Amino acid sequence: MTYCVGLLVEDGLAMIADTRTNAGVDNISSYRKLHIVEVAGERVLAVATAGNLSVTQTAMAMVREGLRLPGSDEPETLASAPTLFRAAQLIGHAIKLVRQEIAPSLEADSLMADATVILGGQIEGAPMGLYLIYAQGNFIECQPDTPYLQIGEFKYGKPILDRALRPSTPLPEAVKLGLISFDSTLRSNISVGLPLDLIVVKNGALAGERRRIEADDPYFRDLGVRWSQALTAAHRDMPSPAWLAKP
Repeated sequence: MTYCVGLLVEDGLAMIADTRTNAGVDNISSYRKLHIVEVAGERVLAVATAGNLSVTQTAMAMVREGLRLPGSDEPETLASAPTLFRAAQLIGHAIKLVRQEIAPSLEADSLMADATVILGGQIEGAPMGLYLIYAQGNFIECQPDTPYLQIGEFKYGKPILDRALRPSTPLPEAVKLGLISFDSTLRSNISVGLPLDLIVVKNGALAGERRRIEADDPYFRDLGVRWSQALTAAHRDMPSPAWLAKP
């Protein structure tokens, strides 16, 4: 399994993905699941993937090499798609095609062919956006009411984002909240693991700042310690249930 998150605030976009894959507790490995397409000064797109690795890798290869959408005469890639919406269509179509081709053989061996993708970024002349693309090829767009999208094992990292992330949250603060959500997930789910891949894109910059966070990353380790201490201090400061007080 995996955990990926995209955070879209007024200042820009951040996307984070873990690298763990597993086919049982004795077959665990690492694969990059955050894919970047960047054309300096023209576009920066980030794609985070979860689900069956063969499905997502094949779909990503198809959109890199070129894919014809229904009704189109020319193949398109993520580097040539005119809009972010079109890029989401390309990825959705690629996933649908791959699943149609290999799902029957996978299911015959009791293997799942599910795949979900987060696409975020900006193309010159258009606003920044964030999409969640489902295994069936359809997708939804991130909206200000909930300025983030998650895929994979997201339940442990969701509460902090629900409580603290807002469209007006400064981008560095949004990145911090995203990393806290990963710290919570890593502590509670063995199927999510380091290293993490991160990209931060400021609105209008059309370029991304990338970082790989390893187990010995000083900021991430300090963040986890401080978050644990803050939670401990917070619950100790809260009153105990009055109805459990001793007479």
